[in-house]
Amino acid sequence: MADNDVTDWHAVYEEQLPRVYNFFRYRLGIDDDATAQDLTASTFEKAWRARRQYQRNLAAFSTWLFTIARNTAADYFRQHQSLLANQVPLEEAQSQRLMGAESLEDIVQRQLDLIELNRLLGGLPDRERELIALRYGAGLTNRAIAGLLKLSEGNVAQILHRVLDKLRADVIEGLRR
Repeated sequence: MADNDVTDWHAVYEEQLPRVYNFFRYRLGIDDDATAQDLTASTFEKAWRARRQYQRNLAAFSTWLFTIARNTAADYFRQHQSLLANQVPLEEAQSQRLMGAESLEDIVQRQLDLIELNRLLGGLPDRERELIALRYGAGLTNRAIAGLLKLSEGNVAQILHRVLDKLRADVIEGLRR
C-alpha cells in the first residue's frame, strides 16, 4: 500500500468477495461457479501481489480492485474466445442448485427465467454488458462505475437507463409472442 498503509486484507476480502464474484457471473453471462471462482481468486491474488502499488489518493480501493477484475475478465476473453462461443446455458449450471426444497413449478420457472436472462444479456454489446455487470453483479454505484470507466456519472446513469429500458422492452416483446 502507498505510504506503508496497512490494510486488513481479511476484511477487504470479506467485503469485496461477493461483489467481485457477482461481477464475473454477470460479465461472463454464464453461471459457471468454477470459472467465476477462479477469476475471483485470480483478481484477489493479483491485488495482493500489487498491493504496494495501490495509491489511496488516486482512487478508492474498490475502484482499483475492479480495474484488476476488469483486466482479468479481458484476459479471460482473449484466452477463451473459442470456448465462449459454446457457453453453458445458465439453466444447466443452475439446475443442480435448484433441487432443494423448491417445488417443481418453481424450479421450471427459475430455469426459464435464467434462460431468458442469459439470452437478453448475451444480446447486449460488451460495453453495456459490462455496465450491467458492474452495477447489478458487483453492486457498484454509478459514481464508482464512472470513475472506473472514465465516464461521467450522468453518462453511466443514462446508458444504464437505456439498457434497462431495452431489456424491459425485450421482455415485454417476448411475453407478447
